[in-house]
Amino acid sequence: MTELTASQNELLRATSRSFYQTLRVLPGVIRPQIALAYLLARTADTIADTEIVPVKERREALHKLREFILGRTNASVNFNDLAGRQGAPAEKLLLEKAGDSVATLQKFSADDQKRVRDVLTIIISGQELDLRRFAPLESSQPARIIPLETALELDDYTYRVAGCVGEFWTKMCRAHLFPKAPLDDNQLIINSVRFGKGLQLINILRDLPEDLKKGRCYLPMEKLEKFNLTPQTMLTRIKEDSFLKLFHEYLDKAEDNLRAGWDYTNALPFSQFRVRLACAWPILIGIKTIEKLRVAKVGELQQRVKISRTEVKRIILHSILVCPIPVLWRHLFPAKPVAFKDNLS
Repeated sequence: MTELTASQNELLRATSRSFYQTLRVLPGVIRPQIALAYLLARTADTIADTEIVPVKERREALHKLREFILGRTNASVNFNDLAGRQGAPAEKLLLEKAGDSVATLQKFSADDQKRVRDVLTIIISGQELDLRRFAPLESSQPARIIPLETALELDDYTYRVAGCVGEFWTKMCRAHLFPKAPLDDNQLIINSVRFGKGLQLINILRDLPEDLKKGRCYLPMEKLEKFNLTPQTMLTRIKEDSFLKLFHEYLDKAEDNLRAGWDYTNALPFSQFRVRLACAWPILIGIKTIEKLRVAKVGELQQRVKISRTEVKRIILHSILVCPIPVLWRHLFPAKPVAFKDNLS
């Protein structure tokens, strides 16, 4: 079985923050594949986010990385020039070690290589789309805000950068951990995609003020118009009530997607407690984040909302303790509110 090197594991620890805990709990038979896919996705993300480099150069670098990952070039590929422009040491090292990451990928089985390459192709396509969509900002004087146009564009974006990861995760687990378990594979894939989309939507809502400062608005214009909002006005005090209605609508959508992720988690064979925990942690952390976002006002959203490390540790410990007890485990995720019915009518 192919293992990651000590330096790659250290790089994971430095770049993956809370996701590193998820990787550690995964069964060893799938941990290297998922961890390496994460490292390569973070490499692509670092390239896309290097804003001091012109968009054209970043798109060319992403294309080069994709071709390298797909094995379509025999040339020695390095990103040392981009690495030298990174402020964070871990991101610098990610780019410097891209060749080592791809070399490790080539040691996996042909089927696992295909799964990793398929998901990275989709992720990189999402990053390339993002760069094309917001490219006009590079020469915009004065700076302006470019929104997505439709809900379909938002749904497509969340699939490309996160929903596809749920699909990849499911296929990897199915192949290596429970290939013969009698599961509804179609529903499993649907819920895994919604799981990833829900996590990404939380990121979008939490990062909204910062993205707007960069000229990016991931909330689509067709939705903003229904609430009489524009990207320029939605975080102003005068529009706070309208904005919060829209914001809470998206929080509801994110929570519904996480609920699908919880259904996904509980559909996995009960014996797969490691995978169940690995799925549960981002869901439960996401729900806690949604709770904090629900009570935040416009002014409070200007500071990035997140839960503390103490809360994260508490979630992890509690879930480990109740994992063997189904009745307690099921109550980790809040029950869906029952709609009130007026019996007087």
